[in-house]
Amino acid sequence: MALTRPMTPMDLLKFNPCNLDHLTETYNINFYLEYFTKWPQLCKVIESESGQIEAYILGKVEASPYPAPVEPYDPGLKIYQKKFPNYLPWHAHITCLTVAPAARRLGHATRLSEALEQAGDEQNAWFVDLFVRVENEAAIQLYKKMGYSVYRRITDYYNDGSDAYDMRKPLRRDKQRKTVRANGENIKVDPSEVW
Repeated sequence: MALTRPMTPMDLLKFNPCNLDHLTETYNINFYLEYFTKWPQLCKVIESESGQIEAYILGKVEASPYPAPVEPYDPGLKIYQKKFPNYLPWHAHITCLTVAPAARRLGHATRLSEALEQAGDEQNAWFVDLFVRVENEAAIQLYKKMGYSVYRRITDYYNDGSDAYDMRKPLRRDKQRKTVRANGENIKVDPSEVW
């Protein structure tokens, strides 16, 4: 049976099978090391009995780098919707989640996502979000089954010019579901508007 455990820098030497998919972003080593330093408890791998990395997630919990324009933060306030539509309150973020092709459909993505959602709830985050390529229909459908919805479309987000969906799932703190909206596919923003 596969084991879920914290990701370590040594795993960077073994995770190639996960990153060979053309829909997976691969980052420079400093990027991964920053996550291990700042959010080590939110970086996990699923390892097979033979020691192969079958899946991994990099996550974080943060807010926009400036204080909320109106305190206390309330996503239902019209000022946030009109004047500060891109302000990000305290939230969990899935930076990267990938599963090796040979290990797909085993529930690894769900297990890793749920672990980050639980961490977000424990830290009183409003929601968990992620960016996914608009052409990655399998991932979009998986996240929708897990309760995520498209919040907005970020045009020309990836280096190859592809757009991304910003998908969100409200956490326990957002009892009234104020941090999500319908028809997010139709709300387009430039990457410069996204922090």
